[in-house]
Amino acid sequence: MATPLFLRNSLFPPLHHSFLSFPKYSFPSFPSSIKSRPLTPTMMRGSEITEEVSETKEAVNVDTKKKTIFVAGATGSTGKRVVEQLLSKGFSVKAGVRDLGKAKTLLSNDNPSLQIVQADVTEGSAKLAEAIGEDSDAVICATGFRPGWDLFAPWKVDNFGTVNLVEACRKLGVNRFILISSILVNGAAMGQVFNPAYIFLNVFGLTLIAKLQAEQYIRKSGINYTIIRPGGLRNDPPTGNVVMEPEDTLYEGSISRDQVAEVAVESLVHPESCFKVVEIVSRTDAPKRSYKDLFGSIKLT
Repeated sequence: MATPLFLRNSLFPPLHHSFLSFPKYSFPSFPSSIKSRPLTPTMMRGSEITEEVSETKEAVNVDTKKKTIFVAGATGSTGKRVVEQLLSKGFSVKAGVRDLGKAKTLLSNDNPSLQIVQADVTEGSAKLAEAIGEDSDAVICATGFRPGWDLFAPWKVDNFGTVNLVEACRKLGVNRFILISSILVNGAAMGQVFNPAYIFLNVFGLTLIAKLQAEQYIRKSGINYTIIRPGGLRNDPPTGNVVMEPEDTLYEGSISRDQVAEVAVESLVHPESCFKVVEIVSRTDAPKRSYKDLFGSIKLT
């Protein structure tokens, strides 16, 4: 099946035409103390990333060298860019991958700040906790399912896989979590049920619904989160400036994967990004704004 024009260079590759019914999934409940009093940045080990770094670019490069970030989906088109930008900022990186052989061909092996570890988000939180390790300060989730014969892949990866990562973080006390999601995940509430992209992605895999439920789980977990919802993803270098809007605002537009990776990395060093859902695209007519200003313009969720 040919990819519709509106989905070319988008976040998701073409999916097989299938009509699916998925089993109900009950998320574990959280203690009432977590629900009534969300954790704040000052209570979290992962939040030290934002609090210990000064506003100068030079200080970012010096102060973050000992910070270790676990990247899930590190060999993906966006994930590998996240790894590259983290390393360039002076972070240590644990690249979580399913295929170690593939990772060694895609990721730099000669960087002492990079550690490649085997990690499959579908295998449960216990194994993921071993891969993440107690020395990690934050997790960036850049996973995405690969279309194939497994009709439940969107739920195994984009939903249950993300939940597994969050639970692994909770086991370890890693309290900073960055999720790369997608615009239109809440398209129904936005009145976008007839948006061609929303229809296509939910008919062929219910991908956006799977992502939305994972987002809801993160927001109830008490973890210090930033959820990034990019528009259609381009492999090309950036051609415009980042536009950042609150959740359930953008329903069209695209953005370079390089900029998505940049937003994910910058969220680690800007406390203004904590406990927020942001939607991003790029536009050639948009003014250049600092990330402090961009994140600061979005209200807490």
